[in-house]
Amino acid sequence: MKTRKQYVLVGAGVRGLEMFARPLVERFGDHAQLVGVYDPNPVRARSVSARCGGVPVFADFDAMLAATHPDVVIVATIDRWHHEYILRSLAAGCDVICEKPLAIDAEQVRAILAAEARSGRSVTVTFNLRFAPLMVRVKELVQQGAIGRVLAVDLAWWLDRQHGADYFRRWHRRLENSGGLLVHKATHHFDLVNWWVDDAPATVFANGQRLVYGPTRAERSARCTGCPHRETCEFAIDLNADPLLHELYVEAETVDGYWRDGCVFAEEIDIWDTMSVNVRYRSGALLSYALNAYSPYEGWRATLTGTAGRIEVGEALSGLPAQAPQQALTVYDLRGEQIVHTLPKVEGGHGGSDARLQAELFGRRRRDDPLQQMADARAGARSVLIGDAANRSIRSGQPVEVGVDA
Repeated sequence: MKTRKQYVLVGAGVRGLEMFARPLVERFGDHAQLVGVYDPNPVRARSVSARCGGVPVFADFDAMLAATHPDVVIVATIDRWHHEYILRSLAAGCDVICEKPLAIDAEQVRAILAAEARSGRSVTVTFNLRFAPLMVRVKELVQQGAIGRVLAVDLAWWLDRQHGADYFRRWHRRLENSGGLLVHKATHHFDLVNWWVDDAPATVFANGQRLVYGPTRAERSARCTGCPHRETCEFAIDLNADPLLHELYVEAETVDGYWRDGCVFAEEIDIWDTMSVNVRYRSGALLSYALNAYSPYEGWRATLTGTAGRIEVGEALSGLPAQAPQQALTVYDLRGEQIVHTLPKVEGGHGGSDARLQAELFGRRRRDDPLQQMADARAGARSVLIGDAANRSIRSGQPVEVGVDA
């Protein structure tokens, strides 16, 4: 008889290790047990296993399910494979924890929602920003009616030239792998707005450009390793300087040929680095969203305007602006008065949100969830549907109806 809930992991990259496997083993052993790891690249799977106490490694996903009979499958592969492993896990009678995004397009979303309904099992999407203290405070204020019914949201997010550039080195740089940043990255941001306003998207219109990355520079090579321009390129990285990246990627290259340090100026890059999106929600509320991947520092800013007031909030995440000791948001009412809410900064991954989400995933989950922080498949679907519709709008130059009842 099982005394602990049993989990298996598919996808042995940095996220699979650091967000899921290692915390599960090191912090939640009283409640949870990792009983198997699978990755198409066995070198990476063995590396994750070794860092997690020798968890059994499997050469085949279905064989792992048959041998371990897990309660939950954790899906942390590249994005284009998420739906495949979710469908196979549900068919095997397992619940699923999926790293965001749930999928990369509307067709995959439809398949997942239908399979979940047939199976009677559940899919949880790991939107960690729902647990970040500043984001939580916005949700609380909206839910308490501090600004009335939300009518308009403006959200701008900018990635710095370390974090942003990384998406143009890795597998994410191909739309077929990630859905681009409007799916892979913006799924976080669209989910935040969906969660804050408690609404579903109806219509999307978007623009996208490649202005910094891609074949914009003649001085380029296939990858940073061995590049003749690495001494003068501001985007050059050295995988051997990080023991974890060396072990998970450099040592695994000979198996599948995947480079973790591809040139950010490669011709094959087909995702955008500069994006703007307009969303109309079913209630009539509007979202204006912008994302770029090449800022001098990283951060975000949002305003929510409602029938009774306005919230202004933002945060610097890197560079000198990030050294402020606390976070703040301001609520303005219709009389022009303002209330400033301050919160101390929290250490840890994604402002401490990773640890809070891990406790819900692998510890003793709360019986109630008054802020609806745990995201189900429908929440995951809604954020993907905005990103997918935005991609289609950019290609067509026309507004796109979301078209899936999520």
